Amino acid sequence: MKILVIGGGNMGQTYAKSFLHAHIVNKEQLIILEKSEEKAVLLNQLNIGSVQGAPGPYIKDADLIILAVKPQDLSTLLPSIRQYIDSQQLVLSIMAGITIDSIQEQLGILKVIRAMPNLPAQIGIGMTVFTSSKEVTRIELVTVQNLLNATGKTIYVEAEQAIDASTAISGSGPAYVFYFMQSMINAALERGFNQSQAELLTYQTFQGAVDLFKKYEFSCEDWIKKVASRGGTTEAALKSFSANDVTGNIQEGISAAHIRAQELSKL
Repeated sequence: MKILVIGGGNMGQTYAKSFLHAHIVNKEQLIILEKSEEKAVLLNQLNIGSVQGAPGPYIKDADLIILAVKPQDLSTLLPSIRQYIDSQQLVLSIMAGITIDSIQEQLGILKVIRAMPNLPAQIGIGMTVFTSSKEVTRIELVTVQNLLNATGKTIYVEAEQAIDASTAISGSGPAYVFYFMQSMINAALERGFNQSQAELLTYQTFQGAVDLFKKYEFSCEDWIKKVASRGGTTEAALKSFSANDVTGNIQEGISAAHIRAQELSKL
């Protein structure tokens, strides 16, 4: 299987490295198209596949083409590669907000899979939600899912609208977690802990809470009740969160991310 990754940034590199690590393909079967000369030099040093600086006939040789560029680059990218695309090639897009219909129309193809991964895919524990056009065969879909599983967990959804929703939850989600973690680190620093201590306090707390959630069949509400004793410190914090509508603010933020994902589909 020959795979072409268009875009040698974080996610493009993540896919290339993950596929190699999982022994799905070898370096001879991987091509990376990267227009930035600086990034191309780095990619060549990484030795994870052949690197191309411009579109060319080699694109037709790919069994799978992965679009791993920013949505804002769509208008210049797709016209530049269309002449080299075969109508029966399979395309996997991870561009936020860009619809399957749009890719089909601009590339003149039918087989499109649209996915939304997240940053932890870089270390093999990512979350990817994906869907496909009706022309994608079951075998092709399973093949791509196996590729995506090399970076973590996957969920297939029938409705494409769910991709924009997942962008707001899992796609952007790691930043929300880091935002909360940084707030806790800052609070620890203000209370006399040094940087490394503050980071350890916060990291281990998050890690422990997630592992507990995964190990036992309790809901988040159940765990909150187990930690928050009446009249205690946790209850005081939770009352403050409630008074300041922290839940509402988080949901508003996710809604803003969802709206932006939908706006990107109109670019």
